[in-house]
Amino acid sequence: MLKQVQFGNITADVVLKDIKNVHLSVLPPIGKVRISAPSHMSLDTIRVFTISKLSWIKKQQRKFQEQERETPREYLDRESHSVWGKRYLLKIIESKSGPQVELRRNQICVRANRKLDKEERQKIVEGWYREQLKQNAVELIAKWEKVIDVKVSRLFIQKMKTKWGGCNVATKNVRLNLELAKKPVECLEYVVVHELMHLIEKTHNHRFVAMMDNFLPKWRGCSEVTPSSQTEISAG
Repeated sequence: MLKQVQFGNITADVVLKDIKNVHLSVLPPIGKVRISAPSHMSLDTIRVFTISKLSWIKKQQRKFQEQERETPREYLDRESHSVWGKRYLLKIIESKSGPQVELRRNQICVRANRKLDKEERQKIVEGWYREQLKQNAVELIAKWEKVIDVKVSRLFIQKMKTKWGGCNVATKNVRLNLELAKKPVECLEYVVVHELMHLIEKTHNHRFVAMMDNFLPKWRGCSEVTPSSQTEISAG
């Protein structure tokens, strides 16, 4: 059952579960605070734990506030779109060929044999993003499976509102946010390594951070661009 705790001007959603530790998350896009805690823990105890992390919470929320926000796209000619961390202008071209997307110099060229409405243009561009992300992710997963000595069962590309990625430890399935195709490739690699690391360590504890430091020493730079603002607090 969802509960809430209030401290200062921050309201945190609390979910009580059959777990040993308190998991504290600050979620995009606006820095909403979510806490997963052991089912036996009282809300007063959870509030004390959370207040002790108040400076960390505010730091994560500032990251989200300082990030560049992209206004809703209309998929119009000469509209700006990001691909792997760089800006390109959308160019709609009528041609005899079927729907096709090509990255050329500073343009994303969308070719179609008829005039397209917004939904059709969006579907074509997002389909192209999906192909680009999947291709790069498959290569990175293959690379890091060997390095970390783990094996992924399946990869899913999805639209995700609050996460850049996810890993189901039981099924060994990895999920990646479609929006990662707009971020630098280094950020995709960070998210891939982050999720594969969960096949060894489920939580974001000190061991997890130490392994990230060992395998990907510059990961903190990418986490500023694609924040995964989570921490674990021992329940004692």
